[in-house]
Formats: sequence, C-alpha cells, structure tokens
Amino acid sequence: MNTPPIKKIVLWLLTIFLLYAILTSPTEAANIVGSAWDVIANGVTNIGRFFDSLIAR
Repeated sequence: MNTPPIKKIVLWLLTIFLLYAILTSPTEAANIVGSAWDVIANGVTNIGRFFDSLIAR
C-alpha cells in the first residue's frame, strides 16, 4: 500500500488555511504579517548590533 506524502498534504492544508484567513479577514491578516515583519526586522537589527559590539572591542 502506497501512503501519500505527508509533507505535501500538510503544505496544501497550510496554503488553503492561509488563503481562507486572508480572504475572510484581510485587515487582520495584514496586521499579523506586519507584526511578524517587525519582529524579524528587529531581530536582524539586534543581531547586527551584537556583532558590531563584538568587533568594536
């Protein structure tokens, strides 16, 4: 018996869920993406500051 690839199924389910979330509440989805982008940008900035302080000493 051939089992379906789980990774492909999970990816399709995630894609369908994301499309559903965006279509039902686009403003809230945009707020979530904006917040996630702020977290990523802040993390990259802090990593840059950390390495800058290491090099400066």
